[in-house]
Amino acid sequence: MNEIRNAAAELSRFRRRVVVVGCVVLFGFGLIGARLAFLQVVRHEELADRAESNRTAVVPVVPNRGQILDRNGVVLASNHAAYTLEITPSKVGDLGSALDELEAIVEITPSDRRRFKRLREDARSFDSIPIRTRLSDEEVARFAAQRYRFPGIEIKARLFRTYPHGEVASHVIGYIGRINQREKTAMEDWDDEEQANYRGTDYIGKLGIEQSYEKTLHGQTGVEQMETSAGGHAVRRLARHPATPGNTVMLSLDIKLQKLVEDMYGERRGALVAIDPNTGEILAFVSKPTFDPNLFVEGIDHESWTALIESIDKPLLNRALRGTYPPGSTYKPFMALAALETGTRAADKVENDPGSYSFGGRTFLSHRGGLGGVDMHRAIQFSSNTYFYSLANEMGVDLIHEFMAPLGFGQFTGIDLLGESRGVLPSKAWKRAAYRRPDMKTWHAGETISLGIGQGYNSFTMLQLASANATLANGGMHYRPHLVRAIKDTVTDEVVEQVQPQARDLGYAQKHVDVVRDAMVAVTKGGTGTRVFAGAAYTSAGKTGTAQAVGLGPKARASGKALEERQRDHALYMAFAPAEAPTIAVAAIVENAGFGAAHAAPIVRRVFDYWISGQYPNEADMAAVRIGKAAAPIGKPLSASEMQALEDLAEAEEGGEEPSAL
Repeated sequence: MNEIRNAAAELSRFRRRVVVVGCVVLFGFGLIGARLAFLQVVRHEELADRAESNRTAVVPVVPNRGQILDRNGVVLASNHAAYTLEITPSKVGDLGSALDELEAIVEITPSDRRRFKRLREDARSFDSIPIRTRLSDEEVARFAAQRYRFPGIEIKARLFRTYPHGEVASHVIGYIGRINQREKTAMEDWDDEEQANYRGTDYIGKLGIEQSYEKTLHGQTGVEQMETSAGGHAVRRLARHPATPGNTVMLSLDIKLQKLVEDMYGERRGALVAIDPNTGEILAFVSKPTFDPNLFVEGIDHESWTALIESIDKPLLNRALRGTYPPGSTYKPFMALAALETGTRAADKVENDPGSYSFGGRTFLSHRGGLGGVDMHRAIQFSSNTYFYSLANEMGVDLIHEFMAPLGFGQFTGIDLLGESRGVLPSKAWKRAAYRRPDMKTWHAGETISLGIGQGYNSFTMLQLASANATLANGGMHYRPHLVRAIKDTVTDEVVEQVQPQARDLGYAQKHVDVVRDAMVAVTKGGTGTRVFAGAAYTSAGKTGTAQAVGLGPKARASGKALEERQRDHALYMAFAPAEAPTIAVAAIVENAGFGAAHAAPIVRRVFDYWISGQYPNEADMAAVRIGKAAAPIGKPLSASEMQALEDLAEAEEGGEEPSAL
């Protein structure tokens, strides 16, 4: 039987469905319309800016790094343009195969591969990473001819940092290197403006002036606004705000004097600091052995790094800034001045020197056979230990500390280099703070005795000794030692001198200074420095020193010749000249060399000859100084102007030698 259909009911249901569907459709279109209105009206400006940013890209323009010059305008650090071969890993398929094929066109050493691997670990996949630097024109041409075979690999022109004098003054100048993760983390604490200035920057100062004056040398980063395609490729430049080059840092250092001193040290270890006592300017700041800063700039290779850090001579240690040593007998002039200024002992008081000094059941040795009766003048001239043992006992440790601290012993000098060591100027309070065991906290009277001759707990840097010597030389005005004389604005060429703190007048009586100065002059005219300063065209005041090598760690306690050499005494010499109106004050140490008169004083003599008389040691004299077999200069010295002419000729002949990369 056929079902009778209700056409009217079905039509009604159909109409209701059409209405529902229509409402849904209208509602949907309504939502779309509302959304369009919201996007095109309410968020129009925001989305327009976003669209524009998708079309354009802001690219940082890294500034040229500023130069570093010595006091005579000699370039110590600069930049040069060169080609690099760079790889963007994300754009290269099989990186290993690509490198193998690339090696057939451009030389790539195992060291290049290791450095590339290390840099890649710290970079993003879309960063451009150098695989070779300083390509020759021939290499550039060979690669350009087959560029199509190597997607993701290209040649770029970059600025490179170069240190034209290599190892000379490397501890002072420092070096730059790629910014590591630790430095990136530290940068997060900088203010927004400083962080923005380092966008696009890959390198930063790591040591020396490069580190201490990083923000001065860096310059101001510029920007380029580029139009980009949908794939992110640059199409054209829309706007450009050029970078501002870094400023030039002008040092007080005399690089020629610096090189002379480093040459005289030869293979020996040690440090020398020369200061202008009238300004606090550093004239030479030597730490031996040195290193080549060019090795670090683009990432030092494993072999070179291992050689540096495993060397028993510690070439990376800045001995002038961070090495601390007992000052030995160079401390005696300051002890004498302390005695006069505090009223502890008169200059004409005579003490008997029998060759030893006994205290608390212990015997402290002096000259074999003794010097007999000595006043302050003879005690300094002939370096009587007994005289200064008894003086230290009379003064006591805290009075010694009170007098020596303003001279800078055991204090930060404030020099414009980072990483300075403080050293140790002992006192009762210092010992209580330095030791944990209760029985070690007490200062014993017997510990004071050795302080008088610069031994015991005394431990200072050559910078501190040179600074104190400069203060003695000028009669008691204490200047802050500094390396940077001025900053030259690269854009305006304006030279702005660096303002230094006002010198502190320590208030010494001139008659007391004269007593010590006259005795130090006697050291060079009839004392321990007589042979070294024979025939000098000027009068100098000095003091030799021989200090025990201390602080040998467990690793050094092994049998063998090397250990024996490193247990020998250090040779020291402290002096200023001309004695009547000093223009230079020097403190020098030659590690484990023995007597100061034989090894340190000859170096200082030639420093004075250069600075005051314009003389330079000849080849035979230089060779003798290097091995401690010279006193006064041997043969006829050369003139500094002659040496400059010879150096200029040598540089001109070398001509095409390429500098190391930044």
